[in-house]
Amino acid sequence: MPEKAQNPFPSVVVLFDVDPSWEDADQKAVLECANVLAAGIEQLGYQVTLLPLEDSDLLGRLRFGTNRAQVILNWCESIPGIPHSEPLVAEALEVLKLTYTGSTSEVLALSEDKPRVKEILYHCGIDTPAWKVFERPESGLWDRFPAIVKAARTHCSEGLTRDSVVLTEKELLERVEFVLDVFGQPALVEDFIDGREFHVPLWGNGKIEMLPPVEMDFSSFGDLHDHLCTYAAKFVPSSRPYQEIRTVLPAPLTEGEQKKLQKVAISAYRAIGCRDYGRIDIRLRDGVFYVLDVNPNADISPDASFACAAESIGYSYGQMCGALVQFASHRLPAKRKARPLALSSARSAQRALRVSQL
Repeated sequence: MPEKAQNPFPSVVVLFDVDPSWEDADQKAVLECANVLAAGIEQLGYQVTLLPLEDSDLLGRLRFGTNRAQVILNWCESIPGIPHSEPLVAEALEVLKLTYTGSTSEVLALSEDKPRVKEILYHCGIDTPAWKVFERPESGLWDRFPAIVKAARTHCSEGLTRDSVVLTEKELLERVEFVLDVFGQPALVEDFIDGREFHVPLWGNGKIEMLPPVEMDFSSFGDLHDHLCTYAAKFVPSSRPYQEIRTVLPAPLTEGEQKKLQKVAISAYRAIGCRDYGRIDIRLRDGVFYVLDVNPNADISPDASFACAAESIGYSYGQMCGALVQFASHRLPAKRKARPLALSSARSAQRALRVSQL
């Protein structure tokens, strides 16, 4: 539970993206979700403003829709029309010296570089599946199967399908070539840990708290190719994985397993530099917990694992989001009269130019 800040009820701006290229139903769903989030926070006593981002003019929207006395609840996953731009959202908030929830632009950019994340985990003594980066489909470099092949610099399971799990070198090289052709980036090959999978929500700064872990239950599937959370499993309601991968909350763990899982998850959270909240995806094989992925700004939609875990220990949706605001509110500047936002240095101007040009 976050400690109360000096101003326990700062004004809150909910920043979120609504891309005009999305289907109408998807745009409507996001707007409905944003309204639910705002209503939940308002019930706690906050004054809340919704700030949808519908085009690439993020700096313009922020300059005229926010001030430095507010907390920006950063629920913006990208700038419309600019792929993989989640770090740029945080960078724009930093340029304007706004206080916002979640991790910094540097950490968000790092989290999309999977090989770099794995290097950091490895050097911190945190177990992560064995891996190798392929710049081209070259034989003789990998002999551990089953393996899984991913794009090295994507997130949200982009490009991940049952075909990502490979059993032979021939399949591996074909999938590497697919990643190189489709995503135009290196392929990350990993040892496929065919074991129990846990999504572990964490929050806090300094003192980190683990919320109840959520287990992904693949028991409906006999084929190990289906023992993973693909893109379809997360975002395509009509797909079989979406419908048949069950979530178990709380995950059934012994006391010893719970302690080991907590230690690994908190270590990964700290190693990557997560702030306020995050989710660590972990698998268990032969008594070892392996970190698969670190998600600094995890999904906080009402039906996502983070919100469900918080609800399981008594937090309403509004209270969970309010807790994130409280974490961020400790970073608010000393109380002063709000002034129009302006760039304060040449470095800030350069960062703003980078944001506006993308």
